[in-house]
Amino acid sequence: MHTVPTISDAHFDFSLEKLKEYVNSAELDAIAITNHDIFDLNQFYEIDKELGCVVFPGIEINLDKGHILLISENEDLEEFKIKAQSVTDKIQAIGDSISVTELVYIFGDLNNYLLIPHYEKRPAISGDTLEEIRPFISSGEVDSPKKFIRMAKDDAELTPVIFSDVRIRWGMNKFPTRQTYIDCGELTLNSLKFSLRDRSKVALSKEEGNSLFQVFDDGQKLSTGLNIVLGARSSGKTVTLNQISKDCENVKYIPQFSLVQRDDANYEKEFNADVARKKSTFADKHLGPFKAVLDDVLNVDLGINRRRVENYLETLLKLADESEKLDTFSKVALFNESQYEVSPDKVLNELIGSVRQLIENIEYRDIIDKNIEIDSLKSLACELIELLWSKAYERKKKALVNDVVRDVKSKLQLRTSATQVQDVDLYKVLIEHKKASKFNEIAKLLQSERVIFEEPVQGFKVICKQRAFEGPGEIKTVSGQKVAFSDAYREYSNPFKYLLELKANESLTPSEFYKYFACIEYEILNKDGFKVSGGERSEFRLLQEIKDAQNYDYLLIDEPESSFDNLFLKGEVNQMLKEISKTMPVVIVTHNSSVGASINADYILYTSKEVEEDDILYRRYSGHPSDKQLSSIDGKNIYNFQVIMDSLEAGEAAYKERRGAYESIKN
Repeated sequence: MHTVPTISDAHFDFSLEKLKEYVNSAELDAIAITNHDIFDLNQFYEIDKELGCVVFPGIEINLDKGHILLISENEDLEEFKIKAQSVTDKIQAIGDSISVTELVYIFGDLNNYLLIPHYEKRPAISGDTLEEIRPFISSGEVDSPKKFIRMAKDDAELTPVIFSDVRIRWGMNKFPTRQTYIDCGELTLNSLKFSLRDRSKVALSKEEGNSLFQVFDDGQKLSTGLNIVLGARSSGKTVTLNQISKDCENVKYIPQFSLVQRDDANYEKEFNADVARKKSTFADKHLGPFKAVLDDVLNVDLGINRRRVENYLETLLKLADESEKLDTFSKVALFNESQYEVSPDKVLNELIGSVRQLIENIEYRDIIDKNIEIDSLKSLACELIELLWSKAYERKKKALVNDVVRDVKSKLQLRTSATQVQDVDLYKVLIEHKKASKFNEIAKLLQSERVIFEEPVQGFKVICKQRAFEGPGEIKTVSGQKVAFSDAYREYSNPFKYLLELKANESLTPSEFYKYFACIEYEILNKDGFKVSGGERSEFRLLQEIKDAQNYDYLLIDEPESSFDNLFLKGEVNQMLKEISKTMPVVIVTHNSSVGASINADYILYTSKEVEEDDILYRRYSGHPSDKQLSSIDGKNIYNFQVIMDSLEAGEAAYKERRGAYESIKN
């Protein structure tokens, strides 16, 4: 935790009284004071004297642009102060940091300290720096239960720890719920280090291990898996979700009715635009190769090439007619000399890049080394580079000769009336003609209608198709500009001529031309292969929102049954929620048995509006689905069976009556 504001913090006024209140309310056995790049010894003495728990001195250091906690035993504090001051002297501005070498120079043997780097928390220690100090690291700091659980399950990862990281200040009305429980017996630095290296001794909760974690400062817990929140209307269910969303970071919250079909003409348009945005990355990837082709022909001008060839032939024939009338100047060899073709060796450059990639590749190093000697690769690279230098030198000489020839021809032309043959690179003309022809073929293929991508999504299918634009209006929509495409579209059937028309429009950006040749569109199909209806669009969006939650640390959903039918909820939705709850906490408010009962939650929260001595109280009762009773933080109990009956089945009597009615019509 932090008790001194530094350049890495916003300003706050430290409160010892609030620190004492926090330690007592959270029942902390030990804390570490780890301010950014500073250690205040006088303040530490004051804190240590007043608190009834173990207090470790420490410092949070900017190490190679990442953060690391360095915690010491509570002894030799004067010496620790001197070492910490060396860090303070080196880090004077935002962005400053020290290296691992400097860290070792300042603190000496790092085995004497508890080192905990930011691991799944920003700013994280980089991989190279982590490897340098790995022998001295006991655990890695994370910032959410999701990351804690993931690391706790993986033996290849560091042991996770989650800390309050709180700034103790005046006016705090809420204390953090992030802490780590360690089974270590005696509270010494060495005992902590030993226990932290054994992930089985570290947990999110005191009695429930990693299955529960504290979510509110009153002690309320949630499952790290799937939670359901039950309760009557206006009993605090949505308030509970809102508080979780406010107190936790990186939360995916799907409010009630947020995805339901609106009676709005723009809804379908917005839905399709939303789907297109999410798939736009794929569209760019699909059109990427075509963009490279287009860029290659962008500066090809067949009209200019045709005129150059005509000028060449015309001057060549004219010179032949004048062959007997040539004067001294026109008989000079350089009078009709052609210039050297000078262009960079693209193939050789790419070849050198490929060899360099083989030399520097790490991922497939073993396979490369097994088949090719690294020294041979280096020798090949050097030889190719020398050849590149040689060719570059030749190009420079040719360019110099071209300048001389051009100058001489110009001066000879001034001294004679003979016809001078106009230069033209016939090979280049032919290549550019072929490029234009091939461009037409490729663009035509791109405009042919076909499915280019399919993705199944829980009973739905996302279809991505390419086709020709059906009018200038569609192209204008893709461009997003107020530009008329009518003139250019007249040549759309001839892609190269169409490209020339696009170039002629100065309002258009050439880097965007590749988007104007083929229409990339998306369709969402239902399980029967038809375009989705309004209600199905809402179902698809819910599934997409749940899938998107994988990028967050928490998923909250408020009464999905308000917008969707039971079969859909019991099938696709429940399946996805169960799957995603294996990796992160999921909290669902519900009053529907298709979700509440069928989903087989890991934990239940029941919100209750109660009257005690004429006062209205809001309580939360919680427990496992198999518990006979659910308990509140203040020690009240309620029968779980009654909660389920009242919340999901409209009471036991209604449930029995409905069950009897179903039995009577069965078969």
